[in-house]
Order: sequence, then C-alpha cells, then structure tokens
Amino acid sequence: MSKLKLNAIEDDKPVRLTIDLPATVHRDLVVYGEALGQATGKAAIEPAKLVPPMLARFMATDRAFAKLRRTRSKQSA
Repeated sequence: MSKLKLNAIEDDKPVRLTIDLPATVHRDLVVYGEALGQATGKAAIEPAKLVPPMLARFMATDRAFAKLRRTRSKQSA
C-alpha cells in the first residue's frame, strides 16, 4: 500500500462544526479511515476525525495560503 499523507490522529479540544458532504466524499473518507487504521495498527478512524487533519495538511501545504498568513501576521504586528 502507498504511504498515506496523514499519520495517527491526535486528540485535541474540538470546536463543533456542522457540514454537509457529498455521499461520494463520505464513502472515500470511510475507506481512507479504514486504510489509516490498518496502516497505524489501530481501528478504523471515523470520517469526522479525518476531516480536521486533512484540512490542516491541505492548508499547511498551500503556498499561497502560507504567504497570505505571513502577510497578515506582519500587518497585525
């Protein structure tokens, strides 16, 4: 199996957010959670636990967003 982009999911204090996902995205999240569980030797990860680290990884690797954050932090300092 190829290396997944996510590692083990860390526990953190959650902020509740309600979203609607297309059924295809939900099915893919279920499969991804199963694969991640197998890769880490744990039970399958539920889709709701996958979304936050996926979004965080996406934003962390988005160069335009990183540049925007740097610009905004300089403006507020």
